[in-house]
Amino acid sequence: MNGLSNFVTVVEAGSFTAGARVLGTTVSAVSKSMARLEHRLEARLFTRSTRAFSLTPEGEAY
Repeated sequence: MNGLSNFVTVVEAGSFTAGARVLGTTVSAVSKSMARLEHRLEARLFTRSTRAFSLTPEGEAY
């Protein structure tokens, strides 16, 4: 999974669930991909809750 393309898909889709559906994968796989991307960038890209996410300032810039 490509972290950058997954990031863009999730943001455009509006949720991890919708992003996973577009990517044809599981929410868990997308979540892990985002966690790896955040680790590589050493920055939080999302603020997550059980129902939604929002982009952090770093996520908006990225």
